[in-house]
Amino acid sequence: MSLLEVTDLKVSFPTADGVVRAVRGMSFGVDRGRTLGIVGESGSGKSVSTQTLMGLTPGATVTGRALFEGRDLLAAGEKELRRIRGARIAMIFQDPLSSLHPLYRVGRQIEEMIKAHEPGTGREQARRRAVEMLGLVGIPRPDRRAGDYPHQFSGGMRQRAMIAMALALNPALIIADEPTTALDATVQAQILDLMRRLQREFGTALIMITHDLGVIADMADDVLVMYGGKPAEHAGRRGLYYGQHHPYTKGLLQSVPGAAGAGTRLRPIPGQPPSLINLPPGCVFHPRCEYVMPRCRTEEPPLMPVPAPAGAAGAAGAAAPEHVSACWLPPEAVGLGDEAERVRRRAAGIEDADGGGR
Repeated sequence: MSLLEVTDLKVSFPTADGVVRAVRGMSFGVDRGRTLGIVGESGSGKSVSTQTLMGLTPGATVTGRALFEGRDLLAAGEKELRRIRGARIAMIFQDPLSSLHPLYRVGRQIEEMIKAHEPGTGREQARRRAVEMLGLVGIPRPDRRAGDYPHQFSGGMRQRAMIAMALALNPALIIADEPTTALDATVQAQILDLMRRLQREFGTALIMITHDLGVIADMADDVLVMYGGKPAEHAGRRGLYYGQHHPYTKGLLQSVPGAAGAGTRLRPIPGQPPSLINLPPGCVFHPRCEYVMPRCRTEEPPLMPVPAPAGAAGAAGAAAPEHVSACWLPPEAVGLGDEAERVRRRAAGIEDADGGGR
């Protein structure tokens, strides 16, 4: 059994304009020592899904199951969640300046977190551990910098401090919600290298939420692509990059600079993400899909198995999840190559069987 096993998670919020169906049936698992990357546009349900697991979506209507070390997080009370948050599951947010209290010294905030979960720990012992963790994440002169306030740290150092806090109690799982978005490229690379090294040392499972497909390619073992509050595709990293099936995944990959070759224009996905109050019928991606078929407009596709193309097997192959995609295109329409493109276009009626345009 996976360390975390989420089954059919649904999250909705009542508003004056209607019910926002933020997450509409999400299932995934995370094993110890592995990294799950969750990717998708803003509003796709990435952050809401993980925040709900931690009890951080007050007022939401939540159904489903989320078993963590045998306990259902969605059925847990606030007292039990407080014991789990920080100690067994830690979170790293996008903006560390808003996550750290501006009026307390950084070292003291780590000390308080340690003492909150280990009441028998003395103040001096907690301080030594806080300094040790700051040094572990690469903050110079940690004994002195522990006495500084958050505004005295640079953006990269604040994020390092948040990672130190997250690792202070050796949690089994870390949820990193856009942890490098606000950082420049050099600092981002340093933070990612740090997280990889610490994950190897501590054997921690990691959920990485990001818009950046480069970060996913660098960090993730498994990838979950979200669209309109639901998984669009789920596969091992190499399976997704070498043999993506869903047109939305294909569009995300082709919108990355250099994906279509040097000197070529970016190929953005046309249109806008759907309103989670008024979702389109059928496949929610069909208004933006270049391969839309009549069936797409009326029937919502379930997640269906996709065969692995040549080159998709790799380092993470044996432990990778089954490759599934929520799309009515034929299962052989995988990858970014010419043959996959012909299958897609033929299925959508854009080309005849001989490859000619209609």
